[in-house]
Amino acid sequence: MRLAELSERSGVPVGTIKYYLREGLLPQGERISATQAAYSEAHLRRLGLIRAMIQIGRIPVATVREVLGHVDDESLGTTFRLGAALWAMPQPPEAPADDPLTVQVTEAVDRFLGDMGWHNAREIGALSPTYRTLVTTIVTLTRLGFSRGAETLAQYAHLMEEVAQLDLDQLDTYEDDSEKVELAVASAVLYEPLLLALRRLAQEEHSTRRYGL
Repeated sequence: MRLAELSERSGVPVGTIKYYLREGLLPQGERISATQAAYSEAHLRRLGLIRAMIQIGRIPVATVREVLGHVDDESLGTTFRLGAALWAMPQPPEAPADDPLTVQVTEAVDRFLGDMGWHNAREIGALSPTYRTLVTTIVTLTRLGFSRGAETLAQYAHLMEEVAQLDLDQLDTYEDDSEKVELAVASAVLYEPLLLALRRLAQEEHSTRRYGL
């Protein structure tokens, strides 16, 4: 398709598409003349991802470029390609690594991951901002007196395993690794709010059933 059709189908103005091309967010089209290029369904899909990250995720253009660089990095295996793309997204502040409580919680998290059988997650450990977010969150909960212990955490973790399996089943409907990683990034921006909304609606439903209005 030509640029005008890409704009019409995506709903993204031509000027914005040209900006994404200049910034390296959108791959160049196949050159068909000195002044024209052809674009594919992959460009259309990528435009949707870019818009989701910028408009809904409020992610800065420089960070979007970094994330998409990992999406397109064919030198990485699927797991590290997924991880690198998701890790490059904005992360919350972390607890100081030398804080005694952070050290204590980190050790407890490592034991917990071992008990869960999540040995790969434990091995990746400090490389993963997700791991550090878990540590920081537990540190904060502990300081505020809201920590519920490993047994409750394990109950939530088992439920999240089912969600993770469903997520990967969805990824496996795509053969190309770039498409898999694009879907994972889109899910982080779009489906995590959806899951949170479903959780809160379920809480409202079951609260009413249990306690009444």
